[in-house]
Amino acid sequence: MTNPWDDRFEALLRDALRFLPRDEALRPDLDTNAAGLDSMAMVELLLSLETAYDISMPDEFLRPETFASPGALWEAVCAVRAIQSEPA
Repeated sequence: MTNPWDDRFEALLRDALRFLPRDEALRPDLDTNAAGLDSMAMVELLLSLETAYDISMPDEFLRPETFASPGALWEAVCAVRAIQSEPA
């Protein structure tokens, strides 16, 4: 099974997960907190994602559940990209 996200997302997330071994698969249900995503890393990851995907994460997405797992975070990124790419 392939990952639902792209390589750019995986690279940014892996950089933020300091306890995740490089040879371990990044699963959609991985507990990002246990893998090293603390509050400072979360802010850095958010800024990196906003820059990489040219998005601005709305306040309603800025909650712990959004960052709890790679799957949840990728869903949020995709949702924001879809919302912000709609014509005004």
